[in-house]
Amino acid sequence: MKKKAAKRRVRKPAEEFDFRGGVRGKYAERYKQGTNVILLEPDVARWFPDSASVNEALRACALILQSRSQKRVNGKSRNS
Repeated sequence: MKKKAAKRRVRKPAEEFDFRGGVRGKYAERYKQGTNVILLEPDVARWFPDSASVNEALRACALILQSRSQKRVNGKSRNS
């Protein structure tokens, strides 16, 4: 004797999500440009409350690295 298949409840989208007030294609242009998602370890994430603070810190590091590499190209080394 076969067991009866359990009835599956079909959910309507309105039961879970409310899309009223949503804007179609709101992020489409940004999505086309591509994204870089980077996961921070919890101890690092405590220092950066949002993406703006991460970007600010990375830009500062990039400027330091850029200036150091330019000094080396110009013949000025840290060790000399």
